[in-house]
Amino acid sequence: MGIILKPIITEKMTAISEKLNQYGFIVDKNANKLQIKKAVSEIYGVEVESVNTMNFSGKTKSRNTKAGFITGKTNAYKKAIVRLEEGETIDFYSNI
Repeated sequence: MGIILKPIITEKMTAISEKLNQYGFIVDKNANKLQIKKAVSEIYGVEVESVNTMNFSGKTKSRNTKAGFITGKTNAYKKAIVRLEEGETIDFYSNI
């Protein structure tokens, strides 16, 4: 699983997957759409219609503690929304 790091399983993505047959994944920052399409097809055994990608930069966060003011940054990541062919589905809960 070098290209696909993990699936996005939230209430919003679950609703989108049921309504529009689209699934979200956190992917490698250097992966392109063709590599993502091939990886999803191989791992889950489904036919992919299209892939949309988004790059998210890390946000700066700060908090006040007893030791003083601490600042940090969250990690940057790339998200891919994959639309499957008609009649195809991915079941993330089958291995539980």
